[in-house]
Amino acid sequence: MTWEREREEVLRTARLLLEKGLVVGSGGNVSRRLPAKERDLLAITPNRRYYEDLQPSDIPVIDFEAEPVEGELAPSTEALLHIGIYRARKDVGAVIHTHSTFASVLAVARLEIPPILDEQVVHLGGEVKVAKYAPPGSEELVQNALEALEERDAVLLANHGVVGVGRDLREALTVCEMVEKMAQAYLLARLLGRVNPLPPEVIEAEKAIFKLLQTAKEEK
Repeated sequence: MTWEREREEVLRTARLLLEKGLVVGSGGNVSRRLPAKERDLLAITPNRRYYEDLQPSDIPVIDFEAEPVEGELAPSTEALLHIGIYRARKDVGAVIHTHSTFASVLAVARLEIPPILDEQVVHLGGEVKVAKYAPPGSEELVQNALEALEERDAVLLANHGVVGVGRDLREALTVCEMVEKMAQAYLLARLLGRVNPLPPEVIEAEKAIFKLLQTAKEEK
């Protein structure tokens, strides 16, 4: 089997989504770029399959036209979203889409997460915006997600869930976990009746740190 280690990493990460309560059943999807010389490729979880029933060989490999390269199962219906992010963001090596509870609440309410905690700005790039609604799997969803994501590492999909990106799968998973934590903190603060974002000068300084960290990652 080609790309055995990479496909095993995708499957292991998908199973972690279940263990961490970020998805239920066969929800969500996980992908990573693959090392390839002739064309851009990615390994992505298959459509509507329970992760605990899969083997690494069940993880489809497709190109950036969503054409199959290896594997018998159909790729996730969100394959176009993953491809769109990889094309727009050369710094991204992994994409994870989850349906975590608190972040999904904000996605339904269509409330972005303002810059409320230092780690959010330093590690995610600032606020977590909500992409305009579009049907799952559509080109419109890809464009809306990219518009809201920009150079940050997370975006909420209206009435849907979360997308987190990273240099690798571990980083993308951490982003998704952090978004869920921020969503919970934001909702609880709203219930208390007061949300105090970080001071503007702090936000600006920490966004600069985020950009420096991104540059350092790209140079490695």
